[in-house]
Amino acid sequence: MANATKAKNKKPNWFRRVGAKIKETFSELKRVTWPKFGTVLKTTGVVLVIVLAFLLIVTGVDQGLMKLLKLITK
Repeated sequence: MANATKAKNKKPNWFRRVGAKIKETFSELKRVTWPKFGTVLKTTGVVLVIVLAFLLIVTGVDQGLMKLLKLITK
């Protein structure tokens, strides 16, 4: 009886578990609704514009603080 419960509780080997996980992942990816190429381009453009705007703001603040620090230390 003890051998039967051991066999029932034993996990499948590592390769079978990884294989099942990969198969499950590809199954999920087939159900995904992918955006159209135009939508991807638009949203990428929006992200790039926002990143560049924050880059300019942070650079401007940094330069202003450096000039202020130079004025204080002179």
